[in-house]
Amino acid sequence: MNGYEGYEGAGELLRALSAPIRVAIVTELAAGERCVHELVDKLGAAQPLVSQHLRVLRGAGVVRGSRRGREIAYALVDEHVAHIVADAVSHAREAR
Repeated sequence: MNGYEGYEGAGELLRALSAPIRVAIVTELAAGERCVHELVDKLGAAQPLVSQHLRVLRGAGVVRGSRRGREIAYALVDEHVAHIVADAVSHAREAR
């Protein structure tokens, strides 16, 4: 036992949040579930790029998707991640 084992999950979460667009996606989802086209419109990013980053966030257990008609609506798995991201954004703004 190396003493760092309990931190692996936290490291994986932070890696999943390491891209600015993923921080923006989490920020948007903190306000409620969104479909890909809504995220594309809000973030001004290409649909394939948004979908790719949603896959990363889903793989890390940060977001989940549920069918809404012909679309998939994405939501945060829990609110803890929204707080982590909001605090990080706030901290970054204060540091300037």
